[in-house]
Amino acid sequence: MRSRTEVINGTPTRWEEDGDGIPVVLVHGIPTSPDLWRKVTPLVPNARKLCFEMIGYGDSIAAGAEREISVARQADYLLDWLDALQVERAILVGHDLGGGVVQIAAVRRASLAAGILLTNAIGYDSWPIPSVKMMRAIGGLVRHLPAGVVKAMVAPLFVRGHDDQDVARESFRIHWSRYERDRAGVALIRQMRSLDVNDTLSVADDLPRLRGTPSRLIWGAADPFQPVKYGERFAHDLDAPLERIEGGKHFTPEDHPDIIARGINDLVEANR
Repeated sequence: MRSRTEVINGTPTRWEEDGDGIPVVLVHGIPTSPDLWRKVTPLVPNARKLCFEMIGYGDSIAAGAEREISVARQADYLLDWLDALQVERAILVGHDLGGGVVQIAAVRRASLAAGILLTNAIGYDSWPIPSVKMMRAIGGLVRHLPAGVVKAMVAPLFVRGHDDQDVARESFRIHWSRYERDRAGVALIRQMRSLDVNDTLSVADDLPRLRGTPSRLIWGAADPFQPVKYGERFAHDLDAPLERIEGGKHFTPEDHPDIIARGINDLVEANR
């Protein structure tokens, strides 16, 4: 994957890119980065993979310091970025917060979505999760804690969210390294304070309008953060199949990249 950064409408925007063919836009969540898709993209050979980095996350943490970084605003950044790349149609893939970004972008511009894949995504009233609400409530304290203490607070989320603990350790090492470049607590609380459930509630009633778009739901059925009942609700509203990963947890693109890639490849084939 090649890392690229351009200033789009005054905002430094970073993404990773590889391949040719129909664009596949992949959007990560919290507290991750485009590296979330590192095991998925090599398994999608016939597409132009575009891994968008949300403003204020990953290597773009600094860019979020003076900007709004809510999920709804990320959808604006995403659409502006795709306009700059002259991408008019794409398969939209989202995990966690990235799933919320995908929903909002698709509702705002239905002509963009050549396909939609959501995996263990936020939606409706499923978020913020209790641990995030707790950390946000004590954010004034967390902002001033030593990075090592904040690291110890976040590590259990990766342990609980992975069914493969070797991958959990690898994942935490990769994603947490971005926070260590900044004041970890400041960056994390900035992200958490941007989360507003109304961003997804505001588009929930519009999701059935996307039923003509080829869509897939893939869900770790043992996810302690985004329960599979929300995957079932998405499947109903989008009139799309739901693939349950029994025993799978939250970070499906890292624990089960083959299953996620198969779903993306199905949507690529549907657009050939």
